[in-house]
Amino acid sequence: MGAEARIRELGLVLPPPLQLPDGVVLPFAVVRVVGQRAVVSGHGPQAPNGTLATPLGKVGAEVSPEQAHAAARLVALAMLGSLRRSLGDLDRITAWVRVFGMVNAAPGFTGLPGVINGFSAVILDVFGPETGQHARSAVGVAELPWHIPVEVEAEVLIRD
Repeated sequence: MGAEARIRELGLVLPPPLQLPDGVVLPFAVVRVVGQRAVVSGHGPQAPNGTLATPLGKVGAEVSPEQAHAAARLVALAMLGSLRRSLGDLDRITAWVRVFGMVNAAPGFTGLPGVINGFSAVILDVFGPETGQHARSAVGVAELPWHIPVEVEAEVLIRD
């Protein structure tokens, strides 16, 4: 079963493009296709209407690990939406190469891999273990844009 069919089967809804805060302009590509590779800029959690999803803040303080895990799942949906808009069809993806997850971590919070597992779980559910398996890092950072709890960037291989 392809990724597009799997998304329908799972009942997942991919959000529209991110509604940026007033005055914010992104001077870069959200998805940059180079040959057989698509490099995906960092994505944050989006609500189904394209706005930033809440809660916002540091994981381990204002945001619980469970809320952050759910936010990472929303990041995956946002990224899949961007990939679909850029590629036209998610079934063009032949492999997830790497995922770099960043967690807006409160001092002392070390459950970073568990948070980013939310992102990985969606990718593996949609693409299966053959295509969806990826190398991954999960790091804690002092701040993320707009106080989002999670940001993820990735690289995928694609076919023409």
